[in-house]
Amino acid sequence: MQGLNITHFSAGYPKRQVITDLNVPALPRGKITVLLGPNGCGKSTLLRALAGLNRARGELWLNGEELMAQPFSRRAEQVVYLPQTLPAGVHLHVLESIIVAQRAAGGRSHAGSEAEVMALLEQLGIAHLALSYLDQLSGGQKQLVGLAQSLIRRPALLLLDEPLSALDLNYQFHVMDLVARETRRRNIVTVVVVHDINIALRHGEHVLMLQQGKLIADGPPSQVITPDSLARVYGVRGRIEHCSQGTPQVLIDGLVDAVS
Repeated sequence: MQGLNITHFSAGYPKRQVITDLNVPALPRGKITVLLGPNGCGKSTLLRALAGLNRARGELWLNGEELMAQPFSRRAEQVVYLPQTLPAGVHLHVLESIIVAQRAAGGRSHAGSEAEVMALLEQLGIAHLALSYLDQLSGGQKQLVGLAQSLIRRPALLLLDEPLSALDLNYQFHVMDLVARETRRRNIVTVVVVHDINIALRHGEHVLMLQQGKLIADGPPSQVITPDSLARVYGVRGRIEHCSQGTPQVLIDGLVDAVS
């Protein structure tokens, strides 16, 4: 059993259940799965629960291993979660912080590991920040460092909660392209929360669409992102058009309840 299988999975908080009886056939390895849905539908709660940070029940099978039965420390060796907002910056150099993340995942400190970290920073376009302090970085720079800390740990399941929210258009494309390449190269399961549906159409290879904690659709972007699903989940009248280069994009014509 390869990829991530989610069976009868419910999650939430002590006084409020958010995700109810979620069943998802195998999320594929080597491909980006994009998690879509309106604000408050349970996207972040689901990611935190998959990482073991939220109360949950059900079954999670990752490459044939049942995660729910494992202690948190064992799950953390395989699952890496990057939240929307990173903790307040500590007074460490960027390079040091990533080496710390590498050691936490069982990597050893040696010249080769430092070279690997620098190569990753180069790929992310932030090698010039290697000796900058975390608490002196902008929000977007911190997000990129957080992504580097996540990738250096070599997870089997990578969970990214709105990793593009603090990035400009150049870095948004750059990061999604890098995540896609690393996901394929390492043959891992990657789940990314985004709000921009056009990013899902362009970069996603698999899409889950949630509404009020329930799965509405699951499959390739072209099958999940449709005028009907946009109306049902987002309450908008939309269409999918292709640009001159053949890339699909969503165009919104108005609200479902609006009077023409």
